[in-house]
Amino acid sequence: MNSENAYTLSKTLLDILACPACKGEIAYDEAAQKLVCVGTCKRRYPIREGIPVMLIDEAEMPDEELR
Repeated sequence: MNSENAYTLSKTLLDILACPACKGEIAYDEAAQKLVCVGTCKRRYPIREGIPVMLIDEAEMPDEELR
């Protein structure tokens, strides 16, 4: 596994995904290989080997200092 491999997600997939925590919309951060909630919780979900890991327990919480 090489974490520097960049994967691209289809727009169709991004259109149907929602944050499992707050049900907000998701934005794709291709450089960081993360899906970012643009809803209320702002969690960041990892993408591993091209597969979004949309588990609340796997998500990174936003930094408190950025709020």
